[in-house]
Amino acid sequence: MMRSTLLWLSERQSIFNFVRRNRLAKHFASRFVAGESITTALAAAQELKAKGITTSLDLLGESVHKPAEAEQARDMYIAILRGMQEAGVEVNASVKLTQMGLDIDPALCERNMRAILDVARETGAFVRLDMEGSDYTDLTLDFFQERLFPDYGPHVGVVLQTALKRTTADTERMIALGARVRLCKGAYLEPPSIAYEDKADVDAQYVRLMEALISRGNYPGIATHDEAMVAATREFVAREGIPADRFEFQMLYGVRRDLQEQLVEDGFRMRVYIPFGTQWYPYLMRRLAERPANIAFILGNIIKEGTRRS
Repeated sequence: MMRSTLLWLSERQSIFNFVRRNRLAKHFASRFVAGESITTALAAAQELKAKGITTSLDLLGESVHKPAEAEQARDMYIAILRGMQEAGVEVNASVKLTQMGLDIDPALCERNMRAILDVARETGAFVRLDMEGSDYTDLTLDFFQERLFPDYGPHVGVVLQTALKRTTADTERMIALGARVRLCKGAYLEPPSIAYEDKADVDAQYVRLMEALISRGNYPGIATHDEAMVAATREFVAREGIPADRFEFQMLYGVRRDLQEQLVEDGFRMRVYIPFGTQWYPYLMRRLAERPANIAFILGNIIKEGTRRS
């Protein structure tokens, strides 16, 4: 019931309009979304750079239905890459293929992605293809490997989710390819036929694949806010004598800022994923709807951070 309610709320334009004008709602959202414009996102990236933290900018929006919408998103991403270069921060962005028109026409999506990656190559940037629900796993990995990686290998990477049972095989595929992978648990609510239901199983696969990627992969992003996963990563690299520049930790904007800063202080690399844009309300509602347990996760991390800082 909660999931259906959150999805219903995400689709109500009248509620969206009200929330965007509500000061309290915007204040809460600002904890996790860096405003609605490139300017506010770049300011957030510069603030994090001052703390020794690199960033990846993400323009909110997905599943566009018109070619013009995909082309507009493409142009925004080109502006993001050039804006990051001008702002003096590491040029790095995250994009969803559905936002580039994958559901409309794969050829359109490829043209848009190539336009972005041409600028990425020019500016020395890196662009990550975000992973969406399981219906898009094969589509995303195949699109990445067949259409983009051969021409833009050093400038493009993907995301893998350890909640999916298939991810061990996908990890080996990406290691063999030499692709850069962001490893996360996955926020989507998936059926038990293809995904682990118990957190212990998701965690166990996360640790196995983290070890494989750090030891044999190409500069993986270890994306987690789970202190147990962070500790397992630290223990593994210390035990194996793996230098800290072989990988990076990654976290979401506004989540466990205390842990982000502590890892940097301890000599590890940290990247923060910064979402921004006018679609912040449906973004937050859909993220919560995909996995209602995310509500407890967000509140729990705010409490943890507050406790650590007090």
